[in-house]
Amino acid sequence: MKISTKGRYALRMMLEFAMHPDQCTKINQVAERQNISEKYLEQIVTILNRAGYVKSVRGAQGGYHLAMVPSQYTVGMILRLTEGNLAPVPCLEDENNQCSRSQFCVTVNIWKKLGDAINQTVDSITLQDLVDEQKEIDRQLQNAWPEGAQL
Repeated sequence: MKISTKGRYALRMMLEFAMHPDQCTKINQVAERQNISEKYLEQIVTILNRAGYVKSVRGAQGGYHLAMVPSQYTVGMILRLTEGNLAPVPCLEDENNQCSRSQFCVTVNIWKKLGDAINQTVDSITLQDLVDEQKEIDRQLQNAWPEGAQL
């Protein structure tokens, strides 16, 4: 299983919104800071907006902001919205395994364990966790530069 650019960029965009909670963030700002195509981000933000994950504000000071606080979003929520099911193999995508070999396939247990590990990981990390990690990285980078220097 690979996470597509849509899922990765959606997570980065949501992190951008979470890092600037007191203001609306414009798509072109995210595109510039993250080095991602503005047109592609517009497609992704439409998905996030329709799902109610972000809200849009019109006008000169407009843009997007999170609909909820960062701690209410998990990485899993964002990835499932943009990627769909995170199952590592097609036979585990539905609740009932549709594979004709499922009754006697010993390898399915490996894929179930892998799927469980993936889901446990992405569901245990919140957007707030990412914000906290990003702030710590930013703090460390700022401390590594000479006084008065800009990043």
